[in-house]
Amino acid sequence: MAGARRTDLLGKLADLSEDAIQRLSDAPGADRALGALNTLRDRMDELQKRVRGLEDLEKRLTALERKVDKLSKSESSSSTSSRPSSKTTSTKSSGGSRPKKS
Repeated sequence: MAGARRTDLLGKLADLSEDAIQRLSDAPGADRALGALNTLRDRMDELQKRVRGLEDLEKRLTALERKVDKLSKSESSSSTSSRPSSKTTSTKSSGGSRPKKS
């Protein structure tokens, strides 16, 4: 009995929703509204894909930040205790010493 009643209730609900959709499609301007809703759906799909991509980028960024922190800590401890920094300089040639071709 409960199964038949549930099917009957779901059947009535389906019929009512179909009737409501039919009335909405007959209303003036419904085609524009449906077009706008379809466009909105497409844009939301694109936005969801982009957000998923951003989540992956955030994970990669977090991993890279950890690596940089780890490297900067090990570099700062090794450079201050074991090796002095030496600076090399280079001079730029002015190009005036080349012979001119004639």
